[in-house]
Amino acid sequence: GKYDFAVDGGAAGTIAITAGTPIPSGAVVVGGYVDVTTQLTSGGAATIACQVNAANDILTAVAVASWTAGRFNVLPAPTTGALTASTAVKTTAARNISIVIATADLTAGVFNVVLYVIPPLA
Repeated sequence: GKYDFAVDGGAAGTIAITAGTPIPSGAVVVGGYVDVTTQLTSGGAATIACQVNAANDILTAVAVASWTAGRFNVLPAPTTGALTASTAVKTTAARNISIVIATADLTAGVFNVVLYVIPPLA
């Protein structure tokens, strides 16, 4: 999914960044990363979280100051080097990748959320 302030705005709230191309029900997210191409800014102390199935399941709220150009890991991420049921997120319905902006509005920024997804088994 892609977030672009010029397209999506930056008001506090939830913004779907994959509208029209949801992750199917029963899919399993096993990892991923965020690639910030334009640093995020805010007139205040905004935080940004990312979710697919439930609040904070991909990325817990992170202060806007941390959203500088570059890539960083998101959850779920295996901590032992092995994928397990506890490090994966399984969708319970078709879902979009969404971000949650809180505390203050964003004023600029562009980033991509790249998730590794295993489609649902038949």
